[in-house]
Amino acid sequence: MSTAVPGPSGTATGAHNARRMHRADLMRRLSARLTRGEAVVGGIGNTNFDLWAAGHRPQNFYMLGSMGLAVPIALGVALAQPGRRVFALEGDGSLLMQLGCLATVAGLAPRNLAILVFDNGAYQITGGQPTPAAAAGADFMAVARGCGLVGATWAADEAEFERMLDHCLAADGPHVVGLKLDGRPPAGQTERDPAQIRDRFMRGLGAKRSALPG
Repeated sequence: MSTAVPGPSGTATGAHNARRMHRADLMRRLSARLTRGEAVVGGIGNTNFDLWAAGHRPQNFYMLGSMGLAVPIALGVALAQPGRRVFALEGDGSLLMQLGCLATVAGLAPRNLAILVFDNGAYQITGGQPTPAAAAGADFMAVARGCGLVGATWAADEAEFERMLDHCLAADGPHVVGLKLDGRPPAGQTERDPAQIRDRFMRGLGAKRSALPG
């Protein structure tokens, strides 16, 4: 059995003690705290659907069609713009496709990067099949700590999630926060226009200048 390390609230929460929360509600709580142009990379599927539903921002990037790339893309943004806080939002199924990125993040140690892992134990968007991690009882925060991200821990509930967000926005990272989810469907669906999503994000980060609307 893995042992959780204390989070910013001073508590130690293992996966089995974490309350199952509603992803759309968590996204709204996150979005309400993004007031300084923070970049957010939403992983494929329901993770970015609820990010979109929480309120579109030009600094949001919505992944379409590529599992496991939210953390690598967010890492690149964090390294390219060290003065900007960056959040990677990734589902458990997608993170399984790119677990090695956790060791890369630990090795490069960007102080402005936070990773939020949304774990419902299933591939919800394709029919709710259990992930191999759920079947094996794997603990993603223990995996992250084993990769060198020693502060990785589960949020016990919504109140602790908000305290952890405040910590991610104020303290040096990299940070990793695990969030156990209930089975409710997403609150909306992202507009599927890859070119527009890319261009809006680039303009939102000041990486591209354009007179185009949106």
